Amino acid sequence: MPFISKIQRQSDYNRFPSSTPIVIDNGASYFRIGWAGENEPRVVFRNIVQRPRHKSTGETVTIVGDQDTALLKYFDCTRSGPRSAFDSNVVFQFEIMEYVLDFAFDRLGTNGSRIDHPILITECVCNPVQSRSKMAELLFETYGVPSIAFGVDAAFSYMYNQQHGICEKDGLAICPGFTTTHVIPFVDGEPVYKGCCRTNIGGYHVTDNLKQLLSLKYPYHMARFTWEKVEDLKMEHCYIASDYALEARLFQKGGKEAEDKTRCWQLPWVPPPTEEPPSEEEMARKAAIRERQGQRLREMAEAKRSSRINELENQLHGLEFLLHQLGQVKEEEIPSFLSDTGYVSKQEIESTLTKVSQSLRKAKGEPKAEQVENEEKADSSTSEKYPLINVPDNMLTPEQLKEKKRQVFLKTTTEGRQRAKQKRFEEELEREKKNQQDEERRLENPELYLEQMRTKYKELYEKVEQRKRLKTNGGHTNGNSLSGGVGRGERLNAAQRERMRLLTTAAFDRGKGEDTFGAKDEDWQLYKLMSKDNDNDDDGADEDEAELARVCSRLQEIDPTFVPKPESTSLQPTNAEAPSFCPLTKEDYQIVLGVERFRCPEILFHPNLVGIDQAGLDEMTGVSIRRLPSKDEGLEDRLTSSIFMTGGCSLFPGINERLEAGIRMLRPCGAPIKVVRALDPVLDAWRGASIYAANLQFPQQTFTRADYYDKGEDWLRRYQLRYTL
Repeated sequence: MPFISKIQRQSDYNRFPSSTPIVIDNGASYFRIGWAGENEPRVVFRNIVQRPRHKSTGETVTIVGDQDTALLKYFDCTRSGPRSAFDSNVVFQFEIMEYVLDFAFDRLGTNGSRIDHPILITECVCNPVQSRSKMAELLFETYGVPSIAFGVDAAFSYMYNQQHGICEKDGLAICPGFTTTHVIPFVDGEPVYKGCCRTNIGGYHVTDNLKQLLSLKYPYHMARFTWEKVEDLKMEHCYIASDYALEARLFQKGGKEAEDKTRCWQLPWVPPPTEEPPSEEEMARKAAIRERQGQRLREMAEAKRSSRINELENQLHGLEFLLHQLGQVKEEEIPSFLSDTGYVSKQEIESTLTKVSQSLRKAKGEPKAEQVENEEKADSSTSEKYPLINVPDNMLTPEQLKEKKRQVFLKTTTEGRQRAKQKRFEEELEREKKNQQDEERRLENPELYLEQMRTKYKELYEKVEQRKRLKTNGGHTNGNSLSGGVGRGERLNAAQRERMRLLTTAAFDRGKGEDTFGAKDEDWQLYKLMSKDNDNDDDGADEDEAELARVCSRLQEIDPTFVPKPESTSLQPTNAEAPSFCPLTKEDYQIVLGVERFRCPEILFHPNLVGIDQAGLDEMTGVSIRRLPSKDEGLEDRLTSSIFMTGGCSLFPGINERLEAGIRMLRPCGAPIKVVRALDPVLDAWRGASIYAANLQFPQQTFTRADYYDKGEDWLRRYQLRYTL
């Protein structure tokens, strides 16, 4: 089975005899495996499995433990997320557990699927018989293990620290793990399972709570809050507050003390390039560059125009010479003469000559009057093509009547085009005249001219915007200029409201109780009133907008510092400024950890903060003591005088002091209370199991494969490991 992992494979597996046990700390968070008698496990990885497909080959691979981000780009992980074999702290997905064990034995250095070494594997307190039997079946049937021993991880950690003088034989072991928290009383070094207590809260819930709080606080950086990164932030910055309410009030008030307890995580950030406003010299230099570029473009356009004129003149002379030669050719030789020129007829040559002449006049920029005069001459010549227009209809045949209608239509269309051209010509002359006058005024006094143009632009802009507001709100203002805050009647203009009034009155009879609309001729005058356009100021609005555009364009030409105002819409107030772009700063990429530092771990003492209605760590100790069969006060004092903390969550700063203060509230006044922490809360469970498996009496505590086949799975119900050998 192909594995994808960055964990190296061990090479000294064959050096260990078959009597050397293999020690496995099967935790819900991390899986640790190694040899008995050693101080450190050989292989450590996260207890998760992911089985994605290769993007190119489609082969399914198995990724166990930590993912290598450099290799994941070659796999499709969208359909296969990380999966765990645990439900809380109980193994129930043995298919995934088999992948984990395959990978662990492979990295330990095994050469085949058969394991010839005894195995000591950890389990949770009061593990269900079904889970234990399935694990035994997996190890016996699949791997051929000769013998197995099941032990509690917290008990091994307690035993290991007891040997180093950290805790006593009688005490309480509190193990806040990954998904659950257990309290186990120990009497004479052996766990008393009847006094155990469990809460479904652990480090997983702390990390998940911190991840949710940061995602809500910084929604734009949610992609940064991966599980691994939030786990690192939790272990690096979170702590247990000695008084949660007092600590929360401290951060609520603020101040130097709260600021000192705040931590900041700086995300990668690159400052944007700063742009300083150009100086007068820079603006003058850019204006000179634009002037030179404009002069160069004008020269290029003039050269292109001259070349075009020369080309058209040569073409025009050639066509005139061709017509002159064609006039000297005999009629019967005309087809052969035209075949050499590429033209079909004399009319085609004349049409081409006319087009070339018009193009030449356009290229030379002749006055418009000459063009209009030429067009009028051409139109007068074409009027001879309509001989039937002035002939009475009674003198024409049906075919000639049809032809007369066509000629009338053509003549009307031609006259309309002429009138439109004449109007455009007059408007252009007026515009040129106005521009010439403006230029003269500007040359006389540039500063006064610029001030007048700015004033005119401001007046026209306000006039146009006021007309838009009135047209949108129908002349009504209800305290603001937003159309979104007015009713439909105020959004209609005057003409539209008049039409609605006419429609409303037309739908009802004038007091007779029935609809008689249309019975009288004057009723039909209503349609004429409805069709009238009462917006008499539309033409004025178009003229003002055109003048505003002209003034704006003129100001942009003569004033490089002029910035036109944005047009306001009906959904935007006219007095609102344009939205300014605010560049992102270094502070926008900072993740500030303040109240989250102690709020997330607080769920270990108050699980109801995340919706879990169970007891906290301090309450669990009282519950565990009350569950003991013996009610000896001396035993209770011995237990509370040696409270042992192990597990990953016991690494939070301040947890010992907080737990001691909480237990003191539950115990009688003067009762001895001492809370100690394991030497290494994470690895002490494996180290204790390694020392236990290296003992010569360890084989007597194992459950052999022969016992499994003879006694069956039910015998596992009575199986119990003895920790004092």
